[in-house]
Amino acid sequence: MIRRVTSPALFPPPTYSHASVVEAGTKLAFLAGSVPLDADGNLVGEGDPVRQAEQVIANLEEQLRAVGSDLAHVLSTDVYVVSSETAVLSAVWEVVETSGLSIGPQSSTLLGVACLGYTGQLVEITATAVVPEGQEEVARP
Repeated sequence: MIRRVTSPALFPPPTYSHASVVEAGTKLAFLAGSVPLDADGNLVGEGDPVRQAEQVIANLEEQLRAVGSDLAHVLSTDVYVVSSETAVLSAVWEVVETSGLSIGPQSSTLLGVACLGYTGQLVEITATAVVPEGQEEVARP
């Protein structure tokens, strides 16, 4: 169903693929940005990008579960981090790597940005995933 491609003509990526190919007819889920808010809308991990990344991954897992998918079926992510420091981006990337997202591995882009949508927000991840056949969506209307 998913073919992950790493081009031998390009620099080998550490834990992601260059592309993911999905056959036509496969159900895809395009997820909104996962943010570091708890179920009550409170910011988790104020000032701590690693803690926020952990919450973002937990929320991403819930988004995926709601559409009948999981981290292993993620095709592509964009990881946004409010920082211009490589060390901060690397710390957030470590959370992504250990989360199960690298099982695929998915295609990914890691970006340092000036700001995100919520006050104090330091991390956000958008994702596209395959919804395996026979999986039930559990989202509320």
